[in-house]
Amino acid sequence: MAEKVGFIVAQKRKKNPLFVLFKDARMVFQFDELGKEIAQIALPAALALAADPIASLVDTAFIGHIGPIELAAVGVSIALFNQVLRIAIFPLVSITTSFVAEEDAKAMAKANLQVKHESEDLEMASVCLNDETEELIPRADSEEIDQESKTETFDIDRPEHHKRHIPSASSALIIGTVLGIFQAIFLIFLAKPLLNYMGIKSDSPMLHPAQQYLKLRSLGAPAVLLSLAMQGVFRGFKDTKTPLYATIAGDGTNIILDPIFIFVFRMGVSGAAIAHVISQYLISAILFWKLTQQVDLLPPRFKDLQFERFLKNGFLLLMRVVAATFCVTLAASMAAHEGPTPMAAFQVCLQVWLTTSLLADGLAVAGQAILASAFANSDYEKAKATASRVLQLGFILGLVLAIMLGFGLQFGAKLFTKDDNVLRLISIGIPFVALTQPINALAFVFDGINFGASDFLYSGYSMVTVSLFSILCLLVLSLRHGFVGIWFALTIFMSLRAFAGFLRIGTGSGPWKFLS
Repeated sequence: MAEKVGFIVAQKRKKNPLFVLFKDARMVFQFDELGKEIAQIALPAALALAADPIASLVDTAFIGHIGPIELAAVGVSIALFNQVLRIAIFPLVSITTSFVAEEDAKAMAKANLQVKHESEDLEMASVCLNDETEELIPRADSEEIDQESKTETFDIDRPEHHKRHIPSASSALIIGTVLGIFQAIFLIFLAKPLLNYMGIKSDSPMLHPAQQYLKLRSLGAPAVLLSLAMQGVFRGFKDTKTPLYATIAGDGTNIILDPIFIFVFRMGVSGAAIAHVISQYLISAILFWKLTQQVDLLPPRFKDLQFERFLKNGFLLLMRVVAATFCVTLAASMAAHEGPTPMAAFQVCLQVWLTTSLLADGLAVAGQAILASAFANSDYEKAKATASRVLQLGFILGLVLAIMLGFGLQFGAKLFTKDDNVLRLISIGIPFVALTQPINALAFVFDGINFGASDFLYSGYSMVTVSLFSILCLLVLSLRHGFVGIWFALTIFMSLRAFAGFLRIGTGSGPWKFLS
């Protein structure tokens, strides 16, 4: 009887979607086929994702040595530029990755099926030929002919390399270029009112350097959006090494040019912006060159571009990004209202917070690419195993980052500024930056999992709900507790994001119904 009860409990556990989060937890570090596939995608993706924020950190470090006013001004400009950029980037890259992965998986399955049918036809022809030959030629001779025919079968000429036909890749590049041009025009002509909204008034000493930096950096918006659209295509191919190499080349150029333009040519914040723009166009040029070698970017028909599909799902993710962006932008605005010193400290903490958290986004990219292929092929066992593995790895990564930042940022803060008041506020923000890392990691990985399942509807509406509550918390806590209240509100925001992702899989709803 006890054995029967135990069997029933075990069966219920297997059917409970909640337990997918703990599936094969002992194998989390196993370098099996799935582990290798995740590592090959996640590690280069994480490095590429972290490269741009690291370049911004380098900008921040160099500008911090000019003065606290310039540091605070550039901090507001970077926050504004990045948040406006995310409104376009996030839907574009996420949708491109999923659509390209689906199309590529289906194309490969179709090609494999065609090869299989060709092989079967050749075998049938070979059998018929052998039967006819045996009637006319002695057996020994027919065996020799059979061997020759088999050899010839494997010597059939096939093209060593041919370009892929992926309509989503062409769509992403067109949309990315158009959005980039619109964003550049928007930021250049509305720089002053946008900075006023961020808390930098007309009589503020931060206005001139902030406006100068924002306008110049906005010239690189078309290159940024185009390059990130191409990164989405490469991610869909499960190739994250090519974007990594391009990003390293571009950001390395930025790091080299920064001190030359800022200090040697005495261009100040303008030099930092120009160096960044040059690096973005270099990244875009490298990626475009590599992509044209692999993909036929000219579709045979206009309707193959699937703009309607892009726009429909893009609108859902746009809702999500606007909600999340508004929340983070409002936090930066509230910090700017506190004054240059709190804003400078907030900028340093926010850049570190985002840079380290984006390392987990590498796992999200791996989960999205693998899951999109698995769902396209209806391989639900692989989908379940992938979701479990990337979530477990994400949580462990978050714990490691929390320990590293908790100790390392105490000493590393002096790399960004020498102002004692700014350093004091940074030390107050360090516990929030460090302790939220496991939460942030899970939130990012859950995003990738839901995108891999093409669950864009849930992703959009859940983020709107989370952001509305978080904005309310931000307004109340920042007014009552200032700098500390802002970080408490951001902690609540990331915790609710992680819970929303957990809720979808844990209840076995939407595309995860197969779990229950």
